[in-house]
Amino acid sequence: MECGRVLIVDDDRQIRKVLARILSRSDCEVSAAATGEEAIDIIGQEYFDLVLTDINLPGISGNQVLKEVKRKSPSTAVIIMAGYGSLETAIQCIKLGADDFLQKPFDTDHLIKVVLQALERGKVLRASGESQASEPPLMDELTGGSRLIKELKRIIQRVAGLRNPLLISGEPGVGKKLIARLVHQFSARSANPFVVVNCAQDSALLESRFRRAGEGAAGDQPGFFDQANRGTLVLDEIGALDLKLQAQLLSAVERPQPAGIDSSGQISIDVRVIALTSRNLRQMADQGQFIKELYSLVSAVPIYVPPLREHIEDLPVLINHLLAKLHKPGDRKPNAASPEFLGVLENYDYPENVRELENIISHSMLLATGPILTPDTLPAQLAAKSEIDALAKQSADQDLNLKQAKALATERMESKLIRRVLSQSQGNLSMAARKLGISRSALYYKIRKYKIDIEQ
Repeated sequence: MECGRVLIVDDDRQIRKVLARILSRSDCEVSAAATGEEAIDIIGQEYFDLVLTDINLPGISGNQVLKEVKRKSPSTAVIIMAGYGSLETAIQCIKLGADDFLQKPFDTDHLIKVVLQALERGKVLRASGESQASEPPLMDELTGGSRLIKELKRIIQRVAGLRNPLLISGEPGVGKKLIARLVHQFSARSANPFVVVNCAQDSALLESRFRRAGEGAAGDQPGFFDQANRGTLVLDEIGALDLKLQAQLLSAVERPQPAGIDSSGQISIDVRVIALTSRNLRQMADQGQFIKELYSLVSAVPIYVPPLREHIEDLPVLINHLLAKLHKPGDRKPNAASPEFLGVLENYDYPENVRELENIISHSMLLATGPILTPDTLPAQLAAKSEIDALAKQSADQDLNLKQAKALATERMESKLIRRVLSQSQGNLSMAARKLGISRSALYYKIRKYKIDIEQ
């Protein structure tokens, strides 16, 4: 049974012949084109499940072929082929809609695997009538429907099949480790080790474990590359490494091999390296604080994770996701947020991003007494901001002068304080008056003035 119809586009006749022979063995029906113009002409007349195109074609380029394929037949998968020097261009093609990327020269088994995976995804899409393949459960953690988050999800799926090192950059708390785990989960390495190394820890603890793969253990601990064999090694905050450790890491990363025993009898290790950073590594390299060769190596495939303030439209969905995540079965904690609560959070800039938002929601859930999160459950700095913003808006709306605004602020503060003390005193007016430092009659007057229900 045929696995699918494939069009090979390459100006090298020998490569076309080799690819056709390899794919034919997997029961693919193969056609070929030597130029982009020829490919576009063929695509206009026939349907293909997959187009496998070189990036550097005479005349019409591979990325133009990609655009034309996606315009005429959105369900057709496109895999870009490129040599090492064209890697950056190929990554741009992935952002434009390519389904995967193959670096020349490629391993035959890897080629077949990538092609069959792309064809299988296409079958799922056509069978379901959806525009995208279904996401694995962990992708739900990358919450949001904004353009930035959708694009981030697409990039994750497209770079997951690459072997090249990957650099994930972004501010603290944006979820760089989550992105790394998603890349691992989408890759063929998903069943193998996922090892995260904190590069900000003491250099002496890291030095022996950053040695080259297969050089044996130091003490009782294996080297990081041995530990991550056939899987993914994540270097968290790689910019924190000193120059000596950077050089040691460069030496280890530069010699990746397919796992097994090489021709000299030495153990070789197959590890995909993903570096995470909240620092500007390019600037550090220019200033001599980061080895340029290591930067070039780890930044071959870059992913930028935007801060929360750049996709604040995702906030309501994020809050609901965090409430569900933090809610335990049988728990009587809140499961929704009030419009006022959301309004305060929409005007906050989140210096610690999603991590800070999760801390805020966790704090509010602990303080909440009802099923809905309200502004009075927010951390002190946010609650104060909410109070000031509300007061400023009310003063502006009522066109108050400074003296009137101060009086309004005093009334709001008094009302809130009295309500809190009455709650602590369980409605005992005498006890509440003593705590407030006023007479019982003065307290009763203010209760009536502020229309406080002492029965609550």
